[in-house]
Amino acid sequence: MNTTDLKTIWAEQKGKLKQKFAWLTDKDFLFEPGKREEMLDRLQIKLGKTREELQMIITTL
Repeated sequence: MNTTDLKTIWAEQKGKLKQKFAWLTDKDFLFEPGKREEMLDRLQIKLGKTREELQMIITTL
């Protein structure tokens, strides 16, 4: 899978998450290379979910 594919998949996931959790902002979804954990931490705090719950939400969308 190349970088373009990953960006496309993330854009789709981000859109679905924003539909489900309307109060999340683009800043919450800011993904920078090498900073995936920071983004997941932001989402985890904002949603009040455990890391496992967050992973389940993302993978089931």
